[in-house]
Amino acid sequence: RMHANMLIMNGKKMAKSTGNFILPNEIFSGDNPHMTKGFSPSVARFFMLQAHYRSVLDFTNDGLLASEKGFNRLMEAINLLDSLPTSTSSTFNVPEWKQSCYDALNDDFNSPILIAHLFEAAKYINQINDAKASITKDDLAELKKAIHAFVFDIMGLEELTTTDNKGTNEKLTGTVDLLIKLRQEARANKDFALSDQIRDELQTLGIQLKDGKDGTSFSLS
Repeated sequence: RMHANMLIMNGKKMAKSTGNFILPNEIFSGDNPHMTKGFSPSVARFFMLQAHYRSVLDFTNDGLLASEKGFNRLMEAINLLDSLPTSTSSTFNVPEWKQSCYDALNDDFNSPILIAHLFEAAKYINQINDAKASITKDDLAELKKAIHAFVFDIMGLEELTTTDNKGTNEKLTGTVDLLIKLRQEARANKDFALSDQIRDELQTLGIQLKDGKDGTSFSLS
């Protein structure tokens, strides 16, 4: 059992008398004046793991929002692992990276450093997906096994794959695909103002469009 340091909120000590406090269930429901929305248990856990357990953790809405974006980026990279192409050589030293992750864990369970290494792997995965890096079949298998161990077994995170989320994701994908098609038509008609407006409005909503040789894809930022 690990005992963590103090938990504060918005830079101040939590106190019911001042209203500067939050109940555990309110983290998930968002039913708190200091919160703009609710967050999944895995996002809340990811937020806490981004600070070392010995340090004081400042619980803020902005911090949770940033952690949610980071969590989503990490999960998007993990979801790419099964579809990555392999090559005869690797441009990333997987055994060395894995050892760095274990070194972070052995350094008084330094979860912030571990997460930094995981984002390093996520960047590499995206580069492979964009044909800017390569990996062998054996290294890919080792990378996949290690990432699943660190993310799901050790850190205890869970991917958001409930039936409701799946349905929501399908609706989101269909809607964004339609907007991408409308944007392509606007560009074909040289209506670049409308094309840029669609891209910018989606970016404001946290949806990043990426134009490539095989068409336009999107990701959640």
